[in-house]
Amino acid sequence: MNQILVTEKLYMTPGFKKKRKLYKIVFFISILLVCLLSSYYIYAEYDRNKSEEVSQVLLSEVKSDDNTTKKNTADDAIIIVLNEEKADEQTQQEDFTNEIVSSTVGDITYTTEAIISIPKIGITYPVLSETSDELLEISVNRYWPEHDKMKPNDVGNYCIVGHNYRNGKMFGRLSELETGDIVELQDMTGRTVEYEVYYKYVVDPTDTSCTSQMANGRPLTFRELTLITCTNYGTQRLVVKCREV
Repeated sequence: MNQILVTEKLYMTPGFKKKRKLYKIVFFISILLVCLLSSYYIYAEYDRNKSEEVSQVLLSEVKSDDNTTKKNTADDAIIIVLNEEKADEQTQQEDFTNEIVSSTVGDITYTTEAIISIPKIGITYPVLSETSDELLEISVNRYWPEHDKMKPNDVGNYCIVGHNYRNGKMFGRLSELETGDIVELQDMTGRTVEYEVYYKYVVDPTDTSCTSQMANGRPLTFRELTLITCTNYGTQRLVVKCREV
């Protein structure tokens, strides 16, 4: 009977006390980590939503500047020769500035040169005319060509890069596109060109062959649109190639 009524105190050996203390410490650290990760996720989502608001402000300002959108057809297509001989470089630069829209949000000025719409995944974003880590937080960016002589919807390979967000914003659902899906690109003259997806693949970050302006060793003679985003946890790049319909 006395053995049955042995108190708990007799079993609290120094080793057991040490283990129980260790378990408590691990438990509290786990709770702390969960709280920190939750706070980080909430802040990151808040930050993305704020950036999304900026992109939508830019989009509304661009649309208010151009209320008419026309579809591009063979009859009214504007073919721009990329290697125009004896072109006045200064005049080209001035012409280009007329085809971008500058908008100031807060104390930062952004320049938009196109609007991309992908009906299948339900996104519409302004295409900012430069690329940087800061600008990628706001919207999708023009990635290539780096020079300003080629404008959106010109003959050649126009490349756009955007973040792959898990919540589906920016290019977060780009992987859902399939051959035959339509991507629309509206430039600042009000002209909209439709592009059809014809190829989708994954490359390493150092592989920039998707930005090439050549086909079979010759300059492109048609309009092409290339969409790029991260995949496989940022270790690779997803490339979606589109060609004018």
